[in-house]
Formats: sequence, C-alpha cells, structure tokens
Amino acid sequence: MRLDKYLWFTRLTRTRGLAQEVAEAGHMRIDGRVVDQAHAAVHVGNVLSFPLHGRVRVIRIEALPVRRGPSPEAQACYTDLSPPPVDAGRAAT
Repeated sequence: MRLDKYLWFTRLTRTRGLAQEVAEAGHMRIDGRVVDQAHAAVHVGNVLSFPLHGRVRVIRIEALPVRRGPSPEAQACYTDLSPPPVDAGRAAT
C-alpha cells in the first residue's frame, strides 16, 4: 500500500494531500530508512517515524486498511510507539 494512502486511511492526516506533503517532506522514516516519496510501499510490521502536529510520531503497522473507516477501525491498524509528549512546565526544570 502507498504511504500516503496509509496515513490518510488510518486518519493520521486529515486529507490525502496533507499525507502526500508529510511523506514528501523528507522527514519520514520507514524502518529507519529516510523516505521522501508518497508512493513508497508500506507493509505490516514496518515502523514509521515522522513529525506531525508539533511532535514526533512513531507507529508500527499492524494491518493494512481497505478503506478510510471510522476512527476505532483506523486505530486498530497501528500501534503507537511514540514517546509521551513533553510537558512545557516539566521541560524547563
């Protein structure tokens, strides 16, 4: 499955166009390998890491969705391995 379709189908991005921008920005990694093409193939077991909405997301692909379904269905397609967000108050101390 194409990387941009996966990001959109799993509701990690709001639009397919934004998914393409994220994939082509050059900051996306699939299993540690830098990817800058929206049409890069993803498979079950791949680990994706990328910046999104001001934080770094790290996810492991558990399933390939066949459609852009409801949120619970989309979230079942990946495991979030992201570090917890840093609290601005705690970061200063």
